[in-house]
Amino acid sequence: MRRRRLIALGIAILAVVCASAFAIAMAGSAGVLGSAEKTATAYFRAWAERDLTAMKRLVDHPPQDFTLRHLTLAESLHLEEITLDPSLPRSTGPETAEAPFAVTMRLKEFGDWPYESILRLAVRDRQWKVVWAPETLHPLLKDGGTLEVSPIEVEGVELVTAEGKTMPRRGYNDTYLDGLRSNFEGHSQGWVLMANGEKIKEIPPKQPKVTTTISRQVQAAAARALDGVNDAAIVAVRSSTGAVLAVADRLEEANAFRDYFPPGSTFKVISAVALLKAGLTADTAVDCPATYQIPFHSQVRNAGDVDRGALTFGQAFAHSCNTTFVQLGTTRLHETELLTTAQEWGFTGNSLPTGNGGACGRMNEPANPDQLMLALIGQGSVEATPLCMAAVAAAVESGTWRPPRLLPVKEVERIDGRVPEPVELDPGIVAQLQEMMLTVVVGGTASEGGLPEGTAGKTGTAENYDGGDHAWFIGYRNDVAFCVFVRNGGSGAKVAVPIADRFLRGLESTIARS
Repeated sequence: MRRRRLIALGIAILAVVCASAFAIAMAGSAGVLGSAEKTATAYFRAWAERDLTAMKRLVDHPPQDFTLRHLTLAESLHLEEITLDPSLPRSTGPETAEAPFAVTMRLKEFGDWPYESILRLAVRDRQWKVVWAPETLHPLLKDGGTLEVSPIEVEGVELVTAEGKTMPRRGYNDTYLDGLRSNFEGHSQGWVLMANGEKIKEIPPKQPKVTTTISRQVQAAAARALDGVNDAAIVAVRSSTGAVLAVADRLEEANAFRDYFPPGSTFKVISAVALLKAGLTADTAVDCPATYQIPFHSQVRNAGDVDRGALTFGQAFAHSCNTTFVQLGTTRLHETELLTTAQEWGFTGNSLPTGNGGACGRMNEPANPDQLMLALIGQGSVEATPLCMAAVAAAVESGTWRPPRLLPVKEVERIDGRVPEPVELDPGIVAQLQEMMLTVVVGGTASEGGLPEGTAGKTGTAENYDGGDHAWFIGYRNDVAFCVFVRNGGSGAKVAVPIADRFLRGLESTIARS
């Protein structure tokens, strides 16, 4: 319990203007000592002089705790000063009167608090006395009422956006913010003035602020894009820095930073890099048959058994031709080459320091052509988090793979350990990838999504052995890279792309209004 302390009352009684009519009306009755005016004046004077003993003598049958009530109220309210502005007593009967008075309490935390009260008087034993009640001190003390100033203590810090603003409401990111907040020590105190259990005034605690990388505009757009969508997530990253701009997570019993899922054809970004490194170009002529049989091994099929015939490698990427990637990958790549390329893009299986933990991707080295076939199309041992695939999209736009983070690098390293170094990618390969991902949106699997001009991306529909297919879409536009993931959602083109469109359109609208 906090130490009780007595606060002296400094009372300034303002001038009272006398009237001759009052003098006649309130003159002492026969046999009655004094007058209502004299008693009221003496009471207010004693109050001004902080003489509670004199005040008590002027009260008719004062309660035993009269003095204690005054001192306790002063202490409970953290009272620094009280100013009284009394009016002349007015007759309310042959031997009763009342003197209204205005009060201004100056409270340490809340400043001036004005109110009005009444001093009641009556003739008792042939003398004018104060008829005191708790409401004389304050009307809210009537009938056992209470007044108290209490502290509001809050542990922790307030997380704010990169712009220094409060986080958007209903952002679907509370789990991530709570995780970040637990890494910081902080304490703040506010105050509340309570009357009879109800709040009268409040000074909210001012928590220490910690700035995150979250963008208020991007976070709001991501969250609204997921309204009404269950078991889904959007992660957005600043391509040029790796800063996480938004994480809106409605996944059920899963986490977009930590939980792995097969990425499906979004992994073809990395498979394409490996093939481009092996000598292919976006213009290389290739075939896209409906099915392809690896000699003496497994067969792979295109979605819908579509046969696209002869086309370029860039077009095969845009139409997500499984058969093309498997045929090229199993004939032109060694098993270790795909793994090495994936590791350059974050698929190391290691934890990812973000300030709130996380992971990127993982895969095993394919032991045979069948395993390589699955890896090339983002299945088998290949797994990734939505965070990881947003970082992949960011690397295509910027030309550098950067570890994503929710806090400044120094804070991330304090919390999660050393941050991996950025990986500079081959500029020629990156330029071809950028054209190929633009083609996906303009004339490929995402072309019917109505995405804003300048959007580049890659769809993915990943087979899931525990349920329905997962829907993916990764992409970027104007230095904002993103991943849309819908667990068991079905087709990436039909399910994830429309969500990405809502996200990008919402971001455009938010920026236009700001």
